[in-house]
Amino acid sequence: MSAPDLDAIYIALPPSMHAQWTIKAAEQGRHVLCEKPLARNLAEAKQMVEACRQSGVQLMDGVMWAHHARTAAMKRHVTDGSLGKLRRVTSSFTFNWDTIPEDNIRLSRELGGGALGDLGWYCVGAILWAFDAMPTRVFAAGRYHRDVEINLSGLLWFDDDRVASFDCGFDTVGRKWFEVAGTEGSLVCDDFTLPREEASPRYWVHDRDGNSSQHTVEGGAQAVRMIEDFSGIVRSGQLDGQWPAASVRVQQVCDALDEAARGECIVALKS
Repeated sequence: MSAPDLDAIYIALPPSMHAQWTIKAAEQGRHVLCEKPLARNLAEAKQMVEACRQSGVQLMDGVMWAHHARTAAMKRHVTDGSLGKLRRVTSSFTFNWDTIPEDNIRLSRELGGGALGDLGWYCVGAILWAFDAMPTRVFAAGRYHRDVEINLSGLLWFDDDRVASFDCGFDTVGRKWFEVAGTEGSLVCDDFTLPREEASPRYWVHDRDGNSSQHTVEGGAQAVRMIEDFSGIVRSGQLDGQWPAASVRVQQVCDALDEAARGECIVALKS
């Protein structure tokens, strides 16, 4: 039996293998849906994007929440002025290992492990999504096991007096939330990476007087929405550059945060 003729491929390998197999797939004319983090570092991520661009194939990372109808609804609150002038984004994504699994790939820096790429990738993505900008400088600190961050907290500064902070880790009870706060109100989502109630995903908007309103959005399972978006691009024949560009921006910020944490310093980002 001959192998199936596939137009696209899903790469769920360890991050250390993402670049190699994305480039191989692109060279064979295959569109690529690749798990996050996109790569181990910015240089690999850029190689992946360029290989896909040259071959005329779509590259998208596997962050599902970005495709959900709830995300588009929340974005409207962030951009319509109802929160006032945006000032701060705060995010967390954690889960707790009671016993550290020494053979887990998340504990191998060589394989691309660590809390920053595994969990912080979502937090950084949410921050960039909310501010629609890149930070000017970052600071981070972490706790390490076998040269891999078990937890990491980051601080990001942006133009226009905006700041963001986040924490991620394998040593704290499960949390997956963010808040976008402005001068007139705030928006809170307590399960942004994966809705607890798939049929009625929710978020809250709080005004300056402390009044809150809960919003629910229909839109189906976010994994399905991601596959629909990816498949739609493939079928259309018109590549969408926003997805690889967004992945590269997250990778750049994560690289800077990793450098800051390991060097115990503030790292400036190039424009």
